[in-house]
This record gives sequence, C-alpha cells and structure tokens, in this order.
Amino acid sequence: MIPATFDYQAAESVDHALDLLAGDGDAKLLAGGHSLIPALKLRLARPSLVVDIGRLRDLAYVRDNGTKIAIGALTRHKALRDDGLLQEHCPIVSTTAGMIGDPQVRHRGTIGGSLAHGDPASDLPAVMLALGAELVIRGGGGERVVPASQFFTGVFQTAVGPREMLTEIRVPKLAGSTGWAFLKFNRRAQDWATVAVAALVHRDNGGVAGASIALANMGATPLRATAAEDALAGGALPAAAADHMADGTEPPSDLAASAEFRAHLARVVGRRAIEEALSR
Repeated sequence: MIPATFDYQAAESVDHALDLLAGDGDAKLLAGGHSLIPALKLRLARPSLVVDIGRLRDLAYVRDNGTKIAIGALTRHKALRDDGLLQEHCPIVSTTAGMIGDPQVRHRGTIGGSLAHGDPASDLPAVMLALGAELVIRGGGGERVVPASQFFTGVFQTAVGPREMLTEIRVPKLAGSTGWAFLKFNRRAQDWATVAVAALVHRDNGGVAGASIALANMGATPLRATAAEDALAGGALPAAAADHMADGTEPPSDLAASAEFRAHLARVVGRRAIEEALSR
C-alpha cells in the first residue's frame, strides 16, 4: 500500500529532533525504519511528520562505562554482533543481535528502534529485561533513567513519551561465574520468535546462587519467569525448574501458535536455555 501523506525532516542533532517532536504532537521518529516503514505502508501509522534520526552518528557507539557498557540507541545490530567489548563482557547481547532477522535487517536495524517499538515478540527486549538493563530517555525536561522492568508497558507501548526519545542503553558486565543463553523457536529462520528465552544463571561454589530468566512473546510485554528462577535458585534441576516457565504468563494465540502450544514451547526452550547457560 501507499502511506498517507506526511512531512519529512532530517534531524541534525538530538536537540533538533526533540524540538521537532515538541512542535508536532503527531510526529514519529525514523531510525532504521524496519518498524515504522511497514506500519506507514499499511497505514497503521499516520504521522503528520516523520523525523529522521538515522544520521545522528553520535548515538551510534559501544563504550566502557565502569561496571556497565553504554550502547548508543542508533547502534545497529551488526555493530552489536561484532563489538569486542560486548563479546567479552556481555556476550548475550552480541549473540542475540546476530540472530535478529537477516543481514539486511541487521545492517539497518538499531537497538534503540527495536526497544522503543515495544514488540513483545522481539528478541532484545527480553534480553534487556533479563540483564536488568537501564534505558536513558531524553526529552525537553532533560534525561531520565528507566529500568528495563518498567520500560515495557504494553503491546507496542513503552515508557518513551511522544516528545521523548531513547538515547542510550546500559547493560551490566557479566561476571565470569554467570552463565547465559538466548534461544528462540520460530517457524522460519527470519520469522519473529514464536517463543524466546533469555537466561542468566549465577553460580556460587559450584551451585546456583540465582537466575534471571526473561520470556518473549508470552504476554503483552517481555516477562520474567520468576517461578522458574525461584525453583532453580532453590536447587531444582533444569527440567524441574522449566516446568514453571509459563507460570503467571498470558501467551497469545495467533497464526503462529496457540496459547497452549506457546506455554509448552516456553517449557521446552526454557529447559534448553537453562542447560546451555549452566554449561558456560
């Protein structure tokens, strides 16, 4: 289809982009375009103004920030996949970025666009939730830092307001005693995940001291599998802990899978993710 008519402005800086957003309450940001362009074509989105922030190179970076790694919101998935700092200190992010879509998507798509879009089937939101990442949102009143647990508020809804933009993501450096895994089930290689599991397992003296497990496409937002986490920390074997993977979730039913099948997949993929994390 052909998009509805809209005006276009290329932002020259973050402040310029925010000024443009403030001047038009129906404006939308364009980064890599993999979310907005299809929505425009289907007329699911009808902004009066599209603000192109794709040329703001100062928002494309990966930096050492002490105990955390700071990632600019316009950093592309391929850059995340290939970044040595992430590969060394937070490999779950670089590995997951390398599993997104196809090469065309990875060369154009950005981490900020993926997170701000708020798709519950997307890969990186679940990883950010499992990591306990911090997301920096900037608006006319300055910056605020939102934990990943409060960032995703509903289907395609996040804490980013209409006159704000996501500028940075901060992920922790993983300790050597922390095992990790990201696994997903999809019908075809480039499809959205039917179900995905991001798992972090923290070991202490040969045992499991704690776990952080997040699920994609098991509800309106990425969700923590708290019952499975508690079972694993209490000494349960991976299979027994994974039996609780779908507890408290409300998976959707659609053309890809029924809610019941998604719950089954969460248990199967969750067990494999826990086992893989424990093997690292």
